[in-house]
Amino acid sequence: MDILIKPIVTEKMTGQTDVLKCYGFIVDKRANKHQIKQAVEEMYSVSVVSVNTMRYGSKTKSRYTRSGMVRGRTAAFKKAIVSLAEGDVIDFYSNI
Repeated sequence: MDILIKPIVTEKMTGQTDVLKCYGFIVDKRANKHQIKQAVEEMYSVSVVSVNTMRYGSKTKSRYTRSGMVRGRTAAFKKAIVSLAEGDVIDFYSNI
């Protein structure tokens, strides 16, 4: 099971990274905190202090177009906020 789907790189998460040493990831909905901790430690070779998870449900969206109203749903996802030990850093931009 691929646990880490993608990192969250937004202004709010970057601010939390600078102040609190927290990093955000979109993770598999079936993954638990122990699996997320192990996946982050293996992928980035850092030590994880804590993992907080949140589940977001899907939302219905609609918009008006020339051909009429279009309705759809956004995807449900699970987000994990990972706190690292003092001195550990994850650099998402090193591969660019």
